[in-house]
Amino acid sequence: MPAESHHIRFRNSRIHYLRMGKGPEWLFCFHGYGENAGSFGLLENALGSRYTLVALDFPFHGKTDWQEGLIFEPADLMAIIQLIMQEKKPFCLMGYSMGGRVALDLLDRMPDQVTKLLLVAPDGLHNKPWQMLATRTRLGNRLFSYLMQHPKWTHWYMQWMERLGLYNKELLRFVHYYLDDREERITLYQRWTTMRRFRPDQKRLKKSIREKNIKIHCIFGKYDRVILTKHGRKFSRNSESQISITEIEAGHQLLKEKYIPQIIPLLIE
Repeated sequence: MPAESHHIRFRNSRIHYLRMGKGPEWLFCFHGYGENAGSFGLLENALGSRYTLVALDFPFHGKTDWQEGLIFEPADLMAIIQLIMQEKKPFCLMGYSMGGRVALDLLDRMPDQVTKLLLVAPDGLHNKPWQMLATRTRLGNRLFSYLMQHPKWTHWYMQWMERLGLYNKELLRFVHYYLDDREERITLYQRWTTMRRFRPDQKRLKKSIREKNIKIHCIFGKYDRVILTKHGRKFSRNSESQISITEIEAGHQLLKEKYIPQIIPLLIE
């Protein structure tokens, strides 16, 4: 059956989500930066009999109307999940790119409810000092806001980094895409700032994974220059029985039809 589009009221906001499948297990899916719930539509045919899939639009993404300011707390997402489920029971998580960081943070906070986690090219396994400065400190966030409104200094910096060979071309294309347009810059500031509280504690997380024997599957693109496989391998160290790493012949965009056959087995085993 086709995906069902829903909105749920949360405080002053309207959260949009897609509900797919009629399976007995719940699977909550979190999209990447600049994407939306529709990114997971490719999974419905293969997983709809096993899972009830719920894919949310994050604040300042898709059809979600966010009216709570520039902050989205993990507790907010936990409350939204419970509103959708209308019961407290175990569920699985899937996160792509930025959504991987969100999924890891939820697992960190709710290890008793999460039974399985699939991470696809996930953010959150490696701390980026520049992102931490821009979103988690008052001075850094003010500087971030200024640079998004006056991007010439950022462009100058990027040009020098490119000349020194410190940034690869794929990352530079990614940065230019979001910095060369004023509206995209403002949206970038809103999204990064709003999602700043999702930061999993890896040490505590790995302890919970071992104690609860939670299965985590991580899938990476071999040619991804944004999210590197090596960070996944480091994360799985000493936890290989619970954390598996799969690398496929791909870049960062893994939610495509041609890669679905390699993703599905990780969710149905």
